[in-house]
Amino acid sequence: MDCAKKKQCRLVVFPLPFQGHINPMLQLASILHSRGFLISVIHTHYNCPNPSNYPHFSFHPISDGLSESPHSAPDPVRIIKLINTNCAKPFRQCLEGLISEGDVKCFISDANWYFTHSVATALGLPRIVMRTSSVGAFLAFAALSLLRDKGYLSFSDRDSKMEEAVEEVPPLKVKDMPVLEMYNAEDAYKNIDKMVEETKKASAVIFNTFQELEHPEIGRLTQQLVSPTFAIPFHKCFSAASSSLLAQDMSSISWLDEQPPKSVLYVSFGSVAAMDGGKLHEVAWGLANSGSRFLWAIRPGLVHDTEWLEMLPNGFSEATSGRGIIIKWAPQQEVLSHPSVGGFWTHCGWNSTLESICEGVPMICSPFFGDQLVNARYVSDVWRVGINLHKDLEKGGTENAIRKLMVQRDGEEMRKRAMLLKERIDAGLKMRGSTYRVLDELIDFISSF
Repeated sequence: MDCAKKKQCRLVVFPLPFQGHINPMLQLASILHSRGFLISVIHTHYNCPNPSNYPHFSFHPISDGLSESPHSAPDPVRIIKLINTNCAKPFRQCLEGLISEGDVKCFISDANWYFTHSVATALGLPRIVMRTSSVGAFLAFAALSLLRDKGYLSFSDRDSKMEEAVEEVPPLKVKDMPVLEMYNAEDAYKNIDKMVEETKKASAVIFNTFQELEHPEIGRLTQQLVSPTFAIPFHKCFSAASSSLLAQDMSSISWLDEQPPKSVLYVSFGSVAAMDGGKLHEVAWGLANSGSRFLWAIRPGLVHDTEWLEMLPNGFSEATSGRGIIIKWAPQQEVLSHPSVGGFWTHCGWNSTLESICEGVPMICSPFFGDQLVNARYVSDVWRVGINLHKDLEKGGTENAIRKLMVQRDGEEMRKRAMLLKERIDAGLKMRGSTYRVLDELIDFISSF
């Protein structure tokens, strides 16, 4: 398809209204727009993106049946279940309106919008799914139903099996499986099962990753999916800054400018995860006792029932004076690419994990739930670019982990491996590189509809 004709074609994208899902969807939309497609964004009122940041897109809000809430929802499982029920009719009506106005090639929905398959079938419109997790995490989610049926993940004896390997999903152990320990876990598992089932019915699936990082997992995935799979690291093409739901504190960059190379540990636990005061104290005293420089992003609401910094331990500010700063939210891509940053203490959400790998920054992993557990295992044991603390924050060891990553030989070896991965990613983005070819294949695939 020539460029002039392609420019008349419209793609509709439908992001899930959480920070870690909005960012990659709008990055993908920006990539496709740069290749000549017009972009329409259907979105909920809840956590809606700012249209003024994307004047080249058209935005179409739909009713979601939710009142406005904080950006980090206290119960994302409940939110996902509700919006899948509430948005089915408004989404179809909006999509039908866009189809009537012009040439809509297809629509791209977040995998967690599992109701959209039936809409695509009814309208005869191709549906592409974007999955915001790694391929390895998707394979783990896809195996959950089978493993639960076998009783393999039963809470009654799971503790005794924590270190056992899960043969169906190598290299994971039982403790790495995305088991959801919450009061509405059954709803969560139903959401996961629906997500996996409806993803497998899509015309194609796009993952925010790259071939060299997950080549074995992509090979296993193609045995489960009939539809084609495309692996593209979105943020390497477009920044996430303009889609951030939280105000970014740019003063952190000027502070980093004054620090020695590779000397600063960046600490951030994402936009949704929450911890109790005891875990916050472990993080704080680990930073204080390690002697490391640090940039710590403490999101309001990170600690249950607190406004911001009131839970920091007495004496922490005095113990760290002159070698660390605390902000509410950081411009993460700019921070990770800064030459002063030598490590990242993260919750191991996939966006954060991939951004760190793409900048050659090794990690300390403190996963909270879901795919974060899977990502942490890959970081520590497969790619060997980080230290996995798992659920050991309350058991100490944070000080030793920081020193190991930032100043000891093991950390330097991790940094070298991370830099090698960064070089492979950068090579893939060049003309005729692997990512460049995959993107061309995706454009050709969409254009074939």
